[in-house]
Amino acid sequence: MKNEERTMNRKPFSGIQKRRLYLSLCAIPFVVFYLTFSYAPLAGWLLAFLNFKPGIPLDKTPFVGLGNFDIIRQDWSNTIRVIRNTLAMNAFLIICAPLPAVFAIFLNEMRSKRYKKFVQTVTTLPNFISWVIIFSISYVFFSSEGLLNALLALLGMENSSSNIMGNGDAVWYFQTALGVWKTLGWNAIIYLAAISGVDNELYDAVYVDGGGRFRKIWHVTVPGIMPTFVVLLILQLSSILTTGIDQYLVFRNPLVADAIETIDLYVYRLGIQNNDISYATAVGMIQTLISIMLLFAVNRFSKKINGQSII
Repeated sequence: MKNEERTMNRKPFSGIQKRRLYLSLCAIPFVVFYLTFSYAPLAGWLLAFLNFKPGIPLDKTPFVGLGNFDIIRQDWSNTIRVIRNTLAMNAFLIICAPLPAVFAIFLNEMRSKRYKKFVQTVTTLPNFISWVIIFSISYVFFSSEGLLNALLALLGMENSSSNIMGNGDAVWYFQTALGVWKTLGWNAIIYLAAISGVDNELYDAVYVDGGGRFRKIWHVTVPGIMPTFVVLLILQLSSILTTGIDQYLVFRNPLVADAIETIDLYVYRLGIQNNDISYATAVGMIQTLISIMLLFAVNRFSKKINGQSII
């Protein structure tokens, strides 16, 4: 009788429980993906403590301890140079971080839906263009023999001609402009989604109070997308030492090599081109640890300032 009563008292899965189970099962492939490609490769950090050479088994590879990290200290001038380049270019990108939000607001205020879709499509397409093609386009326009200098020559302004792609003093600004142009429309999609989630009654309340379009933007739209902006800014600040490699690899040339070489490009050059995998692993290991500490520090600072965080 007791077993029958227990069976009778058991409730079947409710709709919410089934939904949670379904979402948990959907998350399994992504968890496996990150465990395989993000966490399993961390075992390669062992190479930072070895004098690894390709083709030699690990059990026969000499153990050097912190020797590779000591090389970083000895090669301090190059280390400072690549850190300076990385921080400078990421700082410019952080300064430009509000641009996608501003662009999304202006795009949302457009009256014509056709023109709005046209502008959104045109500004989003560059995100899907590879940096190799962007380099080719930039070479056509901005090289010493490019279209810009040809137009200046036609206007009798040969003295004003220059090679922007070979100007080490302008490389940070030029690469920042290219990065903003490539990702502006794509990043604006996130803010457009945030704007669509703002309660329309808030706009009606501003209208009833006599507020115009600018007041609606300032008092409703901007506060509505601010949490999204804070989260994206935290992620961007935490990855300030990571700039990617594809953009700067294709634009690197002897004239701008010292100013464009970031930490990621430096690690690639050491590990792949110079075949010094152990030293490159040590540099990448320090970069990852510092990025993790920055993530927690910025997240904690944001939580204290405005109560918003991602961890």
